[in-house]
Amino acid sequence: MSRIAIIGTGYVGLTTGAYLSHLGHEVVCADVMPDKVAMLNRGEIPIYEAGLDELVRAGLDGGRLSFVLGAANAVEGAEFVFLCVQTPQGEDGSADLTYIQDAAAEIAPVLEAESVVINKSTVPVGSTRVVERALGRSDVFVVSNPEFLREGSAVHDCLHPDRIVIGSDDSAAAARVAGLFDQLQAPLIVTDPASAETIKYASNAFLATKISFVNAIANVCEAVGADVREVVLGMGYDKRIGFEFLKPGPGWGGSCFPKDSRALVRIAEDAGYDFGLLKGVITVNTEQYERVATKIEQAAGGSLGGVTVAVWGLTFKARTNDLRDSPALEVIGRLRQRGANAIKAYDPTVTGDIDGVEVCADAYAACEGATVLAVLTEWDDFRWLDFDKVKGLMAVPNVVDARNLLDPAALRRRGFFYVGVGR
Repeated sequence: MSRIAIIGTGYVGLTTGAYLSHLGHEVVCADVMPDKVAMLNRGEIPIYEAGLDELVRAGLDGGRLSFVLGAANAVEGAEFVFLCVQTPQGEDGSADLTYIQDAAAEIAPVLEAESVVINKSTVPVGSTRVVERALGRSDVFVVSNPEFLREGSAVHDCLHPDRIVIGSDDSAAAARVAGLFDQLQAPLIVTDPASAETIKYASNAFLATKISFVNAIANVCEAVGADVREVVLGMGYDKRIGFEFLKPGPGWGGSCFPKDSRALVRIAEDAGYDFGLLKGVITVNTEQYERVATKIEQAAGGSLGGVTVAVWGLTFKARTNDLRDSPALEVIGRLRQRGANAIKAYDPTVTGDIDGVEVCADAYAACEGATVLAVLTEWDDFRWLDFDKVKGLMAVPNVVDARNLLDPAALRRRGFFYVGVGR
């Protein structure tokens, strides 16, 4: 087993550190916030992710996982150093590599000779070279190892990955990194750093394309009187297509798809290629926010003036507490622009009010006095609520189900006006 340092304890860093300690490695994770380091050393997890708290506590209890303040304090004696720091995106889609460069500069003087620095952050093509220059060490190796975690199932994805991608110009360094994951029995792809970095962006852009495509098909279904559920069923059995990411909804969001799609457009532009297809995917997604807002406005009778809208779901997807680039918040912003009097929302993992939104203690409280109920995140909990009670609480029983989560026939029997997506 190896000694590993993780620089950054955000979503990627914390999950990576926890599962590598689960595999038996000795892992030290570094962060710059003292309170967060103390909290993590107590086994308290700042994010909602199934199974992650158990992994962290097991690592702490087994003495294989610890948290320290400062990157330099984590790398002493480490054979492998994972860079998992943030790469904020500018208005033009380009990534800010300041945090990665600063982390590399901080650890450079204390790195062990022959150690391997591994880029785990989502970074532009060519960032491996940026880290090499920032380190200024000819006796260490820099390797790319992109992550493909899905929020809500990140622990499962770590322990049962579809593939492991390693980008390196040094075959021996690549083999050493591959050895960290021997227990996982996953397909291994060893390639050059630029290709490894591109695989990450291309994968997320393709998945975003599938979602935008099925949302566009859902709009066609509404126009021609087809049912998108049946259309997707007929498509998905084609092995070349599959069922994954063919679920229409209010649009895609989260910490990866919007950022990576815009970044890939910018990367292509910088290289002299106009990625018109991906620009179209992004445009379709923005249009979907507007279409869902329009459905809600129409359900309210054509105007949102003076109307209270109930919202179920605020996170960008179920089984996470992540609000970053959430389609739900994009739609809510458009409802406010259209004059909604009040927006009352409930989400199982969100507490505390959001700007312009009253976050309620439960799903029923959000419905009190509402003219329209909008389902914007696909939490299974919402399927099993007492809809007779919901109807009694609402001013008018209108439902816009932007996730096609609920049973239209059952709601209509109870007297609801129901609108879905593509049906």
